[in-house]
Amino acid sequence: MTIAVPAELADRRTFKFDMTWPVMFGFMAVLCVLIVLPISWLVYYSLTAVDPVTQARSFTLDQFRTLFSDPEFVDPLITTVIIAVSSSIACCVIAAPMGWLVARTDMPMTRTIRALVTASFVTPPFLGAVAWEILAAPNSGLLNKLFRLVTGAPQDEHLLNIYSLPGLIFVIACYTFPYVFVLIANALDRIPSDLEDASAMLGGTAWDTARRITVPLALPALLAGALIAFLQAMILFGSPAILALPAGFHTMTTKIWSLFQYPPKPELAAAASLPLLVLTVILLRGQAMILGRKGYTVVGGKGAEPRLIKLGWWLVPAALFVTIVLMLPVFLPYFALFNAAFSPIATTLVTPFNATMHNIYFTFFELSSTKVALKNTFLLGAMSATIGTLLALVISYLTARQAVRGHRVLAFLATAPIAIPGIVLGVGLFLSYTRPPLVLYGTLWILLIAYITIELPAAYQQLQSAFKSVHPELEEASRMLGASRLRALRDVTAPLLRTSVLATWCFIFVSTIRELSAAVMLFTSETKVVSVLIFDLKESGDLGAISVLGISMLVLTFIVVVGVSRIPGFGAGTRLRNT
Repeated sequence: MTIAVPAELADRRTFKFDMTWPVMFGFMAVLCVLIVLPISWLVYYSLTAVDPVTQARSFTLDQFRTLFSDPEFVDPLITTVIIAVSSSIACCVIAAPMGWLVARTDMPMTRTIRALVTASFVTPPFLGAVAWEILAAPNSGLLNKLFRLVTGAPQDEHLLNIYSLPGLIFVIACYTFPYVFVLIANALDRIPSDLEDASAMLGGTAWDTARRITVPLALPALLAGALIAFLQAMILFGSPAILALPAGFHTMTTKIWSLFQYPPKPELAAAASLPLLVLTVILLRGQAMILGRKGYTVVGGKGAEPRLIKLGWWLVPAALFVTIVLMLPVFLPYFALFNAAFSPIATTLVTPFNATMHNIYFTFFELSSTKVALKNTFLLGAMSATIGTLLALVISYLTARQAVRGHRVLAFLATAPIAIPGIVLGVGLFLSYTRPPLVLYGTLWILLIAYITIELPAAYQQLQSAFKSVHPELEEASRMLGASRLRALRDVTAPLLRTSVLATWCFIFVSTIRELSAAVMLFTSETKVVSVLIFDLKESGDLGAISVLGISMLVLTFIVVVGVSRIPGFGAGTRLRNT
C-alpha cells in the first residue's frame, strides 16, 4: 500500500532540521556526567596522594595497602561480609517457605499477605532500625520492659539487645527478605501444575515431586534472591549507622561515612568505595547469569494453572508462621512508631491518660529544620521524578526502537548506575563537585544529580518494557507525514504510554523521599532532606520527632503507591488492537 504525501509536507520534511541526533548526543553527555564523572574522580582519588612538599598529586597504592592491612579497615570489611552472608541466609530461610505457602497452597488472604510484604518493602530500613531501637533497646525497649514486668527480672537484665551484631543482622533481614519473597513467589506462580501432576501419575511422592520438579524450577529465583539480599545488606548505610555505631563497631558503609568527619580523608574513602563497587558489579552479573540459565526454563506452551496444595491441619502452624514473620517488619515496628509519636516518652506505652500531641506540634511548628527539610524533599522529589522520567522516556525510546547508532551505549549507560551503591555515588559526587569549574556542593543541584542517577536504571527498564507494547508502525506513519522522531514520540507514543509514564514518575518520587545513603554524604544545613533530618534527630535522641516524621513519610508513600495501583490499566501494559 502506498501513501501519497502532499508536496508541501514533502518539502517541509526535506528542509526541516531533525533534532534527534543532537538530542541523542545531549542525553549521552548527560549520562556521562551523571555516571562516568563521579566514578572517574573516585578512581583518581583512590590511586593518588598529595605530596606534602610540592602539593602535587602522584600515583600511589598506599590507600589500598592501608585498606587491606590496617585492622581499622579490615574489621569493618569482615563485619560487612558476616552481616551480608548471615542476612541473605536468614532471608532465604524465611522467604522460601513463605513464598511457597502464598503461591502453592490454599492459605487464605494471600493477597493481603502480599500487600503486607509490600509494606515492609516500602518501609525505609533506617526507619525500621529506629522502630526496633524503640522496641529492643537493652534498658528502655518496650519488649524488654514487658519481659521484666512479666518475669520479675531485675532492671539490668534484658531479653533482646538490638545494639549487637545479631540485632543488626535481624533488622537488615526484616527489610531485605521481601526481595527474595517476590522472586520466589513469582517463580512458583509460573510453574505449571501439569508437571507436578505428571510426576504424581508416575508414582512420585510429594517429596519426590518437590525435590525433582518444584525445587529445581524455583532454585534460580532462590539463588538470585540470595545474591540480591547479600548485595542489599552489603551496601546498606542507615541501619548500621543507627545500630552498629552505638554498639561500637563499623561496617564498610559507616566507615566510609566516618572518613568524611574531621579531619576528612577523601583518598581513603575513595579507596574503600571501590571494593563495594566492584563486588556490586560481580553480584549483579551473577544474578543475571543465574536468572538467564536456560536449563531451568519451562519449555512449551502455556501450562495449566498451579494446583493449590491443601494444608489441612497444617494451616494453623502455617498461618502462625506467616503472622510472626509479618509482625517483625510491619506490625511491631509500626506500633512502636505510633506509640512514640503520641507518648510523652518514646519508650513508654501510650494510654488514653498520657497521650499527647506535643511531638507533632514540636516537629512541625517548633523544630526549625522541619520546614527546610520538607521543602527540599518535595522539591527534589518532584524535580527528580520529572527530569528522571523525561530522561528515561527519551533513552528508552531511542534504545527500544534502535533509532540511532550507539543505542547500545545509551542502554549501558542508563543501566550502569544500578551497580553503584548510594554511599559510593555520594563519595564520587562529593569529589566531583567540590572544586572548580562546577562547584555544586552545598546546593540542591548535587542532591538532584544523585537522586536522578540512583533512580534512572529502574525508570529506564520500566519504560523500555512499556515501549515494546506499542507497535512502531504508528510512529512510522507519523514520520511519513513529516514528523521527526521526537515529534512522533511527543504526539503519538507518549500519550499511549501515559499510564507507564505516570507510574514511573510516582516510583521515582517515592524512592527519592526515602533515600539516605547518598544524601547523608552531600547535604548541608540548607540542603537537608527528611531522611537526613531523621538521621540527625537520632543522634540527639529525639525519638518522638523521628516517629512523627517517619509516619508522615510512610503515609505519603502508601498514598502514592495505592494511587498508582488504582490507575486504570496499571500493571497490565498498553495493548493496541490492529483494525
